[in-house]
Amino acid sequence: MRYRKSVLSAAIVTCLSFSAHAQDAGQQATELDTVVVTGIRASLKQALDSKRDSDAIVDVVTAEDVGKFPATNVAEAITIIPGVTIDKAFGQGEKVSILGTDPALNRTLLNGQTIASADWFISDQPGRTFNYSLLAPQLVSKVEVYKSPEAWLEEGSIGGTVNVSTRKPLDLGGTTISGAVGYLYNDRVEAGDPSVSAMFGWKNDADNFGVIVSAQRSIENIRRDGIESYGTVSGKDYINGKGGSPNSITTTTTDWSTDPATTMPPSCVGTCATTLLANPNAVAPNAISAHYFEQERKRDTLSVALQFKPTDKLDIEFNALNVKAKYDNMTHSMFAFNGNPWNSLGGLTDVTVDGGVMTKASFRNALTVYDLLNRQATVDTDSYDLKFTWKDERWFASAHAGISEASGGTGKQVFGEFLNKADYSYDISGKTPSLNFHGYQTDPVTDVTTHMKPGHAGSPFTDPSAYRFDGGGPAGGWHTNPPSATNWGAGWGGNIVTKPTKDEERYFQVDGGVTLDSPIYQVRFGLKRREHETSQSMAGVSLASIKGYGDLTADQFSPKDVPNSYLSGFGNVGDLSNRFMIDGWALADYINSGKWLAPWQTMPTPSTFSDPSYAANTWTVKEDINAAYIQADFSHDRLRGNFGVRLVQTESESTGYTCSSLKSPCPADGYVLSTVKKKYNNVLPNLNVAYDLNDSVVLRGSAAKVISRPNYGDMSSYLWIGDQTLTGGGGNPNLDPYESTNLDLSAEWYFAENAILAGTAFYKKVDNYILVTTQKETHYNQSQQTDTEYDISRPNNAGGAKIQGFSAAFQTSLDNGLGLLANYTYADAKADAGNRLPFNSKNQVNFSPFYESERWSARVTYSWRSKYYTQADRGNFLVTDDYDSLDANINVKLTDNLTLGLDGMNLLDSEYRSYAEVPGVANTEKVIRGLYRTGRRYMATLRFAF
Repeated sequence: MRYRKSVLSAAIVTCLSFSAHAQDAGQQATELDTVVVTGIRASLKQALDSKRDSDAIVDVVTAEDVGKFPATNVAEAITIIPGVTIDKAFGQGEKVSILGTDPALNRTLLNGQTIASADWFISDQPGRTFNYSLLAPQLVSKVEVYKSPEAWLEEGSIGGTVNVSTRKPLDLGGTTISGAVGYLYNDRVEAGDPSVSAMFGWKNDADNFGVIVSAQRSIENIRRDGIESYGTVSGKDYINGKGGSPNSITTTTTDWSTDPATTMPPSCVGTCATTLLANPNAVAPNAISAHYFEQERKRDTLSVALQFKPTDKLDIEFNALNVKAKYDNMTHSMFAFNGNPWNSLGGLTDVTVDGGVMTKASFRNALTVYDLLNRQATVDTDSYDLKFTWKDERWFASAHAGISEASGGTGKQVFGEFLNKADYSYDISGKTPSLNFHGYQTDPVTDVTTHMKPGHAGSPFTDPSAYRFDGGGPAGGWHTNPPSATNWGAGWGGNIVTKPTKDEERYFQVDGGVTLDSPIYQVRFGLKRREHETSQSMAGVSLASIKGYGDLTADQFSPKDVPNSYLSGFGNVGDLSNRFMIDGWALADYINSGKWLAPWQTMPTPSTFSDPSYAANTWTVKEDINAAYIQADFSHDRLRGNFGVRLVQTESESTGYTCSSLKSPCPADGYVLSTVKKKYNNVLPNLNVAYDLNDSVVLRGSAAKVISRPNYGDMSSYLWIGDQTLTGGGGNPNLDPYESTNLDLSAEWYFAENAILAGTAFYKKVDNYILVTTQKETHYNQSQQTDTEYDISRPNNAGGAKIQGFSAAFQTSLDNGLGLLANYTYADAKADAGNRLPFNSKNQVNFSPFYESERWSARVTYSWRSKYYTQADRGNFLVTDDYDSLDANINVKLTDNLTLGLDGMNLLDSEYRSYAEVPGVANTEKVIRGLYRTGRRYMATLRFAF
């Protein structure tokens, strides 16, 4: 075995791969693990050979066959790598965590450069995470995950950097035509969708000019069934009320049907009152919701790659990528709102407390709600990249410039809210929450008091006529006169909202280097300028409905039953699974038409300043980054590696609206733009070392200073508030960047041919760690039309944190075609103050046996990750429970040009479960915040290549 690189070999490596730096993932010094889609046995041998010459810690997934990748989503394809986990809130991997870190602490690059990204979900704030559902796998040549940094690699990652490389025209063997036709079926949707992709590659006979053009269209319908709540309430809220609301211990009502009128007792008396007063700190979900989400995802992708080598020393590359995606979606949430301050906290009639949780409770004439949110959402991305590379026998240089733009968000949301009051009880003592009804009303909620008997037996969830828009109530004191412009206060029946986002980055960099005749065989250096801008705007109007005019019932909008399979696999859910839903487009047409207006009302015009929350969600963050680096690569006897330093200067501006008026709510002309500026410098040294202990053992070590900047949304002045739940969240323009010292040690034992046992230990000491905390703030309540106290969650620099752990990986292939890849990762992440860090699973396991012959190949992959904290939301710490998944695929080679594949994804129909972690509450896992299933997915694909 050769331990030392010669100067000539180093120069060859430099000429062939340095010019792309990150695009080729560098240089001989940066390849480590390779998990390949097809040709598994041969690829494993190639991967193990490359490990022996590697310096940094890098894992790779490659697509050996043109146009093939092992999943419908790039994020799902890299989960086999040790320490890589994904979050599947909507059934597909959209956020990637590396070595126990928050996805926001990892970078995703396309050919070594930032790719602009936008989110489709209206609740998401723009961040630094990449939406992997956008990237068509057919584009990808390989995906590299850098777990240890090098000076030349763009900064910004604490966990790791994911670099997605596309194909280069001159790497093709000749004229290439390939593609695939597929059909994806989801057993929960009970329908399927087609996909098609094609690629044409050509290069001239002189092998100095080539082009690749590829196009892909995919359609996928998603359905997510679930049970939700939207926060927590405590025993104190039922004892005392909240924000001046009624309570269940002392609030009485008046029965005007008797003569004289009768004062009715509070709802919670006897055993109920005794139990409640003895448990004021007991917690309960504030709602039990039957959640039904449906979405059609359409993605059209077009890419062009040009490569021209006019001389042996000059290489010119141009890459263009256009992605147009539609994510239109509807959410139908029908729920018992037992935590509503004004309509439910005074209706508790019975309660059971177990382990600090109100596991069972009953209510009389408490609020139930049907929310329909119809959203039009798009995500469009355009990236253009131009690179010149020059090299001779000793010197090399490159210049790189480009722009990446993305637009997305919600083009329009039409939100309709229907109200009802009913008698009901919930039970969260078991694994799955259940809700049962004991009668309901059909009168407007403002006409129903707690002591009234049910007007109808059964469940309102099956009666569309029982739900109506809030028609408001008398103004200036109670009266029974018909509503008019002067005597009636409008209700809140929903809103029409737009919330588009934009993301853009422009960059220019120059790199150079020289090879030397010494143990330091190569020195490289470079400069880079990045200019980034992310913005979000929000505008809208509220549906100010009036009784007798705009308070229509839900049966006016083509109601129908949910599918028979709704909530299948959840267990006993009571009346939650038996419900209706309405036509979201009919509702949108009605609201947009203005037919809900009373004669004295006019159709409002959407405005940023019509609601304080709209102005607070309109902001821009600009960030300019200058960087310089120098790196030396060395090799002496059995020792090799690199060391260097990266110098970075960051300037940021966060601009948003603030109110200059003392009036509440802020008048439209009272808003002024306010800007917060920050500037900071970082010196980031790093060292990577590899030592060949003998012919079968390689030892590695890495030490580095790294940074990660706050999410753009966290740096903004945004604010959202829930007028009914009295909770909210916002940004913090004064955040400092994360700073970390990273240490990594690894050992690889090649115990047999095509086999390895490897272990890696990692330690990250993070300063300025950003955690979301909840505090009391006063804001204007649009529903109550008065200033109200809210629990607002905002990010803050919370001091230091440590992330430490280890991973173990095993892979082998046997002579009979069988093989195995398996790995385990342990990661312990905590803030110095004891807080848990987001998206850190302590334990993660991947197990992937495979079989391959000349004609057949098959693989089964099982993944499991332990529970992990995600965020602070509405006064709660949210935890996602253990999650496992099982995928499988089989491929058969029909001819030399045709391959038929069958993939099964989410074969366990895995349950995505999140709950509120409340300190000091033993039974906190019972406080469910979300319980979801998205269905099994089966995909048949016919691939061709000529």
